[in-house]
Amino acid sequence: MEDNAITTPRQRVRRAHNMRSINDNLHGYVTLGPHVWSVVDTKHFQRLRYIKQLGVSYYVWPGASHNRFEHSLGVAYLARQMVLHLKNSQPELDITDRDVKCVELAGLCHDLGHGPWSHVWDGTYIPKALKAGFLPKDRNWQHEDASEMMFDDMMKQYDLDISEKDVEFIKALIAGDWTRCSDEKSFLFDIVANKRNGIDVDKFDYIARDTRAIGDNQNLSLTRLINSARVIENQICYDIKDANQIYELCYTRFSLHKRIYNHKTAKAIENMIVDAMLAAEPYLKIASQINDPKKYLGLTDDIRTEIQRSQAPELAEAQSILERIQNRDLYRCVDYKVFDWEHRELLEETVTAAGIVAEAKRDSECSARAGQSPAESNPEIDNEDDVITPEDIHDLTPDRVFVSFSAMHYGMKDKNPLHFVKFYPKSRPNRCYHAQRGDLSLLIPQQFGEILLRVYAKDARFFGIVQAGYRKLIERITQMTEPTSIDVQGSESEGIPERPRTPRTWSRVSSFNKSFSAEPGDSGESRSPYLNQFTTVGKAYGKSLVHPTSPSKALAQRPVSAMAPQTELKQMETENHPTEMHPPLQTPSSPTSVKHKPKTPVAASDGEDNSPQGISRGDSRGNPLSSGSPGHPRGLRSNKRLGEDRDVDSTGKVKERSPAGSGSIPNKRRKI
Repeated sequence: MEDNAITTPRQRVRRAHNMRSINDNLHGYVTLGPHVWSVVDTKHFQRLRYIKQLGVSYYVWPGASHNRFEHSLGVAYLARQMVLHLKNSQPELDITDRDVKCVELAGLCHDLGHGPWSHVWDGTYIPKALKAGFLPKDRNWQHEDASEMMFDDMMKQYDLDISEKDVEFIKALIAGDWTRCSDEKSFLFDIVANKRNGIDVDKFDYIARDTRAIGDNQNLSLTRLINSARVIENQICYDIKDANQIYELCYTRFSLHKRIYNHKTAKAIENMIVDAMLAAEPYLKIASQINDPKKYLGLTDDIRTEIQRSQAPELAEAQSILERIQNRDLYRCVDYKVFDWEHRELLEETVTAAGIVAEAKRDSECSARAGQSPAESNPEIDNEDDVITPEDIHDLTPDRVFVSFSAMHYGMKDKNPLHFVKFYPKSRPNRCYHAQRGDLSLLIPQQFGEILLRVYAKDARFFGIVQAGYRKLIERITQMTEPTSIDVQGSESEGIPERPRTPRTWSRVSSFNKSFSAEPGDSGESRSPYLNQFTTVGKAYGKSLVHPTSPSKALAQRPVSAMAPQTELKQMETENHPTEMHPPLQTPSSPTSVKHKPKTPVAASDGEDNSPQGISRGDSRGNPLSSGSPGHPRGLRSNKRLGEDRDVDSTGKVKERSPAGSGSIPNKRRKI
């Protein structure tokens, strides 16, 4: 065949026989062998160039633009360095060149199966697609499964110099499962995916790379950790002098999850992208592509561009959500709180979007029955231009709320990862031990896991209402000491989904109550520690937060189904707030408004309101205001702005103000 002839992928791969070097911004000049470049120069690996390592964190940290491509090269380099160090420092381990090659390729290919926006795909989208019925219910899918699928497909399409036995060995190394290749050296499975304690080269690279990308300084010495590694009792151990470095690695992992990976804005954007893909799922069939390697090749972050440039009307809803991200009209985090790890199961069962909405509606219903207006506000924290209406309460449905549970830990859930690592002393390098508390530090925390709970409103106008519903729900959980919780009206709890009534369930509630007993606040008053005092707003908060550049506000206006019939609540709202069910300019005042004794009309002076009581004319921006109600004396201000001196009659028509004593006797402004 001539040199200039068109070659097939199999023929092209055979020509990758030279060593090549790259300049990595983390590890410097890195030289990799031909077996590595044969894999790199495939479409399966090149796909990783289009998947962000930190997913949507790039929208918060502009420097976090690195991709899975460079991370995979870095893991391959560190895996080779680790196994070569063990081979050279401990010849008795009998590590072969084949072992080095397979471990290096496992590090290179361990992330082949990541989907769009990395962990957004397998951590959020796939579980929601399963719940929505887009995938079989019994499908337990992880990105490691896709990594093996893509590796197998790559082996079929390219003539790579890897034997069938080595293929199985590499896939077992990626999974970190020694039982799949029990005839291989077990300590080699601690290098790429360490299931024993989580200390592996994958963590070495992504912690150092992500920290640098966001502009933080890290005190980790990867070279020192690799040179400290030693195989004792068929597992990788470390010098006791480097125990603090191991702890620093685990703490940095926790810190990155706390500050970066689970940032409140990144979480909002993440769920907006997931909602957009779910809206596009019936048309694009995204989730069903996880089982087809040829289709999976096209699943990258570019799916967003594919949705946005499509002219298909079926994608209009998905496009409107993605447009909100561009306009920074994001879901709003209305409240958050950190809970003990042991309460995770209880919180996931009880704190749901449906439960929050039910509590918000129930709270408004109880207020109305007590003769209070659901639109009553807190003047200390509410914007004076915000007011909620019965329509807001009626429009609030579970699909406009989402609850986020983020598990924060040091790498081994609620356990201390150092308890799973063995160390050796310099004087006895072939003996390993678990480090005790006094061997490391007395300042190491006693708890290593926590649950960060956040509640988001997808529409800003529901901000205060959703927060009120969430807080009522949490308060109800702390009051659950019997199998049936009774509300103030005597009916069974509506906000909390029914759960199995077993002694174990209620013992968990008792533990929850014990952990969150009232504590004195700064002023000495008792406060509820399960509520966040720094995020408190009023129920009316959020109406002025509606994003001005949102073109259609499709999410706020699209028809949604309520979680339960609202006939009784709707009728009650109409009876208590007849004027608020219509446009603002209405003459009759609300029956729930504060009643005043009639006063003798007097002539108005400058700055006083001359309109009939209960009529609203407009705020300082010219927007119509609702009728007066307790806490919100709307329509009682002067419309004197920009030098104008005019009034509004009962029909809303502007008329010139009559001077005092001219025969027209306006009403004197009410004092609230």
